[in-house]
Amino acid sequence: MRYENEIIEEVRERNDIVDVISGYVSLKKKGSSYFGLCPFHNEKSPSFSVSREKQMYYCFGCGQGGDVYHFLQEYNRLSFGEALKELADRAGVVLPEKELTPEERQQEDARVTLKNMNKDAAVYFHYLLKSSRGGRAREYLEKRGISPEMINRFGLGYADIYRDDLYQYLKGKGYSDIQLKESSLVTIDSGRGSYDKFMNRLMFPIMDAGQRVIGFGGRVMGQGEPKYLNSRETVLFDKGRNLYGLNYAKRSRKKGIILCEGYMDVISLHQAGFDNAVAPLGTSFTPGQALLLKRYTDEVILSFDSDGAGVKAALRALPILRDNGLAGKVVSMEPFKDPDELVKAEGQEGYEKRISRAESGRMFELLKLYEQYDQRDPDSRTRFIHEAAKNLARIEDNVEREAYITSAANRFMIARKDLSDLVDRYGVNYQFEKSNARYKKEPETGEVRREKKDRQKNQPQSVLLTWLVEDPAVYPLIKPYVGPDDFLTPLYHNVALMLFDQLDRGQLNPAAITTQFTDAGDQSRVAAIFNTHLKYAPEEEDRDKALTDVIKKIKLASIEDEMSHTGDIVRWQELLALKNKVQKLNIRRNA
Repeated sequence: MRYENEIIEEVRERNDIVDVISGYVSLKKKGSSYFGLCPFHNEKSPSFSVSREKQMYYCFGCGQGGDVYHFLQEYNRLSFGEALKELADRAGVVLPEKELTPEERQQEDARVTLKNMNKDAAVYFHYLLKSSRGGRAREYLEKRGISPEMINRFGLGYADIYRDDLYQYLKGKGYSDIQLKESSLVTIDSGRGSYDKFMNRLMFPIMDAGQRVIGFGGRVMGQGEPKYLNSRETVLFDKGRNLYGLNYAKRSRKKGIILCEGYMDVISLHQAGFDNAVAPLGTSFTPGQALLLKRYTDEVILSFDSDGAGVKAALRALPILRDNGLAGKVVSMEPFKDPDELVKAEGQEGYEKRISRAESGRMFELLKLYEQYDQRDPDSRTRFIHEAAKNLARIEDNVEREAYITSAANRFMIARKDLSDLVDRYGVNYQFEKSNARYKKEPETGEVRREKKDRQKNQPQSVLLTWLVEDPAVYPLIKPYVGPDDFLTPLYHNVALMLFDQLDRGQLNPAAITTQFTDAGDQSRVAAIFNTHLKYAPEEEDRDKALTDVIKKIKLASIEDEMSHTGDIVRWQELLALKNKVQKLNIRRNA
């Protein structure tokens, strides 16, 4: 749905981008901007920048950028209309009724259809579980001790043994083959025919935080591979940014959120009274899921399986939690395999005690490191102490680092001064590695080299646009020499048209320009222009020379482009004279 620009601007102005993004990303002020870990790629050092002045965000690591609308579209997988509606509701703006364009209607209808199809599938799977056809799945749930109340609460279901059972049901509900193919519930194959993705499986509807069914997980009944199967990603479903059970856990009054490995662990814990339990969706824990948890808690309690795979999963998850501003603790399952077994054996009270004795993430890492070395062997123990010191050296906060040095020295019987000296030594090395990491370069491919050459060729256009946003006072100086038509790159030309118009009206608004680009890649490239900071020469004379050079390069390229395309000899001679004039150009602020 495309509303008038006045409405789009009103909603934007009443939703400060820093306040909105702070609900998803932990931001810290640095200079005039705010920085945090990028939610769109995995990173350890904050390169995600949000500007309150420009009302834009940009990641200097992955290049993602845009305005507040684009952020919600990318992060929550929303259409522009949905992002506008969410921000309007947040700001208390009543949107006028508006007719959709044919393209917008098609996109909106596809999303609504998928929502409805997922809901219909969930209802049908639940019906099958309770029918005579779902006997095998019900027996499994009874054996696992899952109550009817939990079956209803989580909407558990059953996918029958027939290859096209759901397909036929959804066809009967009026869905077309094209719609079914996009759902990830059914495979449409010209050779093999139409068949269901899930067959003979206990079904777990996956809901987002807003209680919408966005996908499914299925556990095979009896023999079959894979044991667990999940929906592929769709316009509604992103495995890396959703968590099973979060729709209930976000409303829990218990402290922190418990992170388990699987669906059954979550259901068992909820049944035992721990309604703050969630689980990833068939993948390793991701930064996107950590950011999602950050919206609801500051502490995450890891309750993974006690086997080697569970320990490795915990060790992978802990740094992700830390990098996203979350405190991580680890509950010991031993001698039991998983939370389900533990709760059945020790009950709610026993699990509560386990949580109260949970190890902090850092100490858990040190304990697992300790187990890898033979502490009776001097050489092995020495290696352990060095590795422990390396681990502790990575703690940025001085107070926290000192506390862990003391705790580790006591727990592992190491002289505190010896451990502290080692930590200091490795800390210097760590900071050196960290500062040098940004300079490491990947080998350049032919495509990368071509892109680099194009960027260098078009750089003056980009630099001038950035300059005008950072220092609008230069606009009257450059206006007599350069106009939007001198920007030969189509994207820069479109930006220049809008930017020059804003500057003429004295209403600079970079975010409003960004919104005009519907393509995600274009939005990011425009955001890069507006979020780049130019390094000005210290002397005004040198800055004027730099500005003159940029203007010359843009204008000369524009003239040469027209000369190469014109067959008019008179115009060609005019352009040649103009070229000679431009080459003598000398812009000075105080002239």
